[in-house]
Amino acid sequence: SLVGATTRSYHGLLVAALRPPVERDVLITKIDETIELPGKGILKLGVNEYRDGTIDPQGYSYLDTFSLEADVPCFRYRLDENMTLEKRVWMEYGQNTTYVQYVLSAMPAKGERDAPLTLTLTPYCLYRNYHSTTRGDANWHFLVEDQGNRCRIRAYEGAPACFLVLGSSAHYTPTGNWFWGVKHRRDAERGLPDSEDVYQPGTFRLQMTPGERVTIVLSSEPQLQAEFGGSQHEVAVEKAWTRHQQRVQQLLATANQSKDSLPQRDPVLARLILAADQFIVARPARARDSQPDSGQGHLSTELKTVIAGYPWFTDWGRDSMISLPGLLLGTGRYDEARALLKAFASYTHGGLIPNRFPDSGEAPEYNTIDATLWLFYVLDRYIATTGDWSLLNELFLTLSSSVDWHVEGTSYGIGVDPADGLLRGGTPGVQLTWMDARVGDWVVTPRHGKPVEVNALWYYALTCMESWAGRFSLDASRFSQLRSKVREHFARRFWYDAGGYLYDVVDVEGIAGQHDASLRPNQLFAASLTPSLLTGEQMRSMLQKVTETLLTPLGLRSLSPDDPSYCKHFDGNQQQRDGAYHRGTVWQWLIGPYVDVHLSVYNDRAALRSVLQPLVQHLWDACLGTISEVAEPEPPFTPAGCYAQAWSVAEVLRCWRSVQV
Repeated sequence: SLVGATTRSYHGLLVAALRPPVERDVLITKIDETIELPGKGILKLGVNEYRDGTIDPQGYSYLDTFSLEADVPCFRYRLDENMTLEKRVWMEYGQNTTYVQYVLSAMPAKGERDAPLTLTLTPYCLYRNYHSTTRGDANWHFLVEDQGNRCRIRAYEGAPACFLVLGSSAHYTPTGNWFWGVKHRRDAERGLPDSEDVYQPGTFRLQMTPGERVTIVLSSEPQLQAEFGGSQHEVAVEKAWTRHQQRVQQLLATANQSKDSLPQRDPVLARLILAADQFIVARPARARDSQPDSGQGHLSTELKTVIAGYPWFTDWGRDSMISLPGLLLGTGRYDEARALLKAFASYTHGGLIPNRFPDSGEAPEYNTIDATLWLFYVLDRYIATTGDWSLLNELFLTLSSSVDWHVEGTSYGIGVDPADGLLRGGTPGVQLTWMDARVGDWVVTPRHGKPVEVNALWYYALTCMESWAGRFSLDASRFSQLRSKVREHFARRFWYDAGGYLYDVVDVEGIAGQHDASLRPNQLFAASLTPSLLTGEQMRSMLQKVTETLLTPLGLRSLSPDDPSYCKHFDGNQQQRDGAYHRGTVWQWLIGPYVDVHLSVYNDRAALRSVLQPLVQHLWDACLGTISEVAEPEPPFTPAGCYAQAWSVAEVLRCWRSVQV
């Protein structure tokens, strides 16, 4: 947290993906700093809250300012009237390595010489999955190897090691103490275990003089560079800092579409571009000898994926597809967009791409009716942006097979209804759309039948396949016939004339004529993806209903407040939160289709810049520099859920670009 306390079990200075991008483990939660000023006593800069309500130490009283320098947090502590200590934290790209750097600044009083102070660094270590907590034991001591200016730490024999490394002037003193009952107040709000025990292996002590830099390196990388920890430690750190700065500048330069300095020309866009980078990671590639439809793969850094949200999500197929236009196409990262599309296509099974890759690296889960259809849309946007038709050539057979699977029927009851050409799906106890909350056996919003956005996506996919087949001089008639049938029946089946908007699901649970008239934001996709399926009057009517009922400063409500199932709050334990997740809770990413439809109907960019302004301001309201997953559906619309969500950042970035003059 900003003050230095770990208010969630997910918090940590080194949370390492030991099987990238999953199996994230908390290895080092935090470092507390203690300053000894000559003749002025001891200052404790750390902050720890305990289960009994004690807060000790209370170092937040020394925190003078905080700033976000590009993507690097900078804490400035006021030690006395003339002296400050700055702390910066950054990570090595592509590694489980964190740098924590301290710089002492002073303006000595007239006639005084710069006197050194003593800095003591106290790390707190764990070894656990990021979803869990730890209970210590007085007889459990971590295995600590003092290797000079390096400490190699393991929770027990056979556990992965982490390293703490400082320059040659640091002196390490082992302690081996447990700190009992450290409180995580944000977890308590979510009905989760609200405290745990943390292990202190020892302390590092060193002298600092004004102008000096001291950096501690935290890493789980076994091949950590040898120069760290020796006499050239700070030289090696400076090289790491230069690498980081150069990468930031390269990200901005790649995304820049003018010769002006991007941060000066559009600081909002620059901030969103750096936020977008945090979600893009490597994903295992399919082994060369695996079966083409086996759903198995081997770890590689060749392909890309998107972490759906921090701190608790892994990579999801739907989230990756929806995020790609903003995160990658909107930032000029076309090679990575290509790699992401290839990665998910390589995992196709039964005509479906994965819904989710589990935390522990098990086989992918495929319970999604829409993620695969989003792939068609994103590939189309990729080709339109890059002109790279070679990727379509590589994926066309996979895509054609996917359409066949959807027509003939695949898992979870997903298949085409021959009567109207619409796509239906649903199996008891299984969630298939993006409204996927489930608590035990309770699927909160099952939406079984023919969901509106799914069929808009289905029509879009068929339109693409018809066009692409023609490009390759292949027979496009089957795609044309399927598309025509959807076009014939879509508006006839989905338009709810009495309400002036679209049904959310038709033929609910497979019962012909039983329709769900819940006013939800899903209908926006029919107008944003496939406007030709609706009349202009229908689009205006639907947009007006959505604006009046669902639009909030931080996104769109997932259900009308007039609905009996509407939940006014998103809080409490997991069952309470999941029960409200898609029954009113505001979703930031839904601003994307709203902006698309509004632009199509009114072409009023100035009005939409005003709509986006609260979401831009939100970059500084919760997790600094990024955008949350959801928000409370009633004023003051408090941010909630994941504090950094990929598709929230992606859609705000994409929309911000689209509404500029």
